[in-house]
Amino acid sequence: MLLWICNGHIKVFVFLNLAGPHFRPNPSFFVDTSIPSLKSENIHKKMADVELLKSKLGRHPDFPKKGIDFLDFLPILRDPQTFETLIGHFCHHITTTILPKLEEQGKKLDVIVGLDARGFLLGPIIALRLGCAFVPVRKAGKLPGPVEKVEYTKEYGTDTAEIQSDAIKPNQTVIVIDDLIATGGTAKAAGDLVSKLNATVLEYLFVIEIDFLEGRKTLNAPTYSIIHH
Repeated sequence: MLLWICNGHIKVFVFLNLAGPHFRPNPSFFVDTSIPSLKSENIHKKMADVELLKSKLGRHPDFPKKGIDFLDFLPILRDPQTFETLIGHFCHHITTTILPKLEEQGKKLDVIVGLDARGFLLGPIIALRLGCAFVPVRKAGKLPGPVEKVEYTKEYGTDTAEIQSDAIKPNQTVIVIDDLIATGGTAKAAGDLVSKLNATVLEYLFVIEIDFLEGRKTLNAPTYSIIHH
């Protein structure tokens, strides 16, 4: 571990042994204690970071169909500092709440699953920082080779999700990530695909949650969302 001071904040390099003797720690990964923590003295900073992320969201009425008020997280990616706050927030949550429980069981985090398509913008970065694999769940017909598939209902229609049959090994541990949870249909489909491969979803992570739709109730593991709408 390496500590240094930058702009009044303590920065912490954390080197994680998550993937056995062949894992090479990524020196660019750090947990920034200026972003959310469970400690009471950091509650105000956590709230400030959430407000920063909320301020960057776009809102598009009647998209993708009339009557839907679409919340867009893509503007967050246009500002590097805000984007780093988002990625750091998720990494901090994983390293302080999920990994310790795994370590107590003698396990590690194996896979980050990202959902088509905005989960692809977050999942690979987090997977690289934590030293684990990234696996996409895609819409039907987009993946080559043998696949597992699940049909599901979402907030404005039906669809089919697929995952490559050899992408996740039995008994591996998985975190599922996407930009938004509404009814939970897409995330549930991803969880069902992971179960088909005999692996375990530890938690579902989202940037935004539409609370009144209660999508988290459809999922088979705990849910963590940064912004509640």
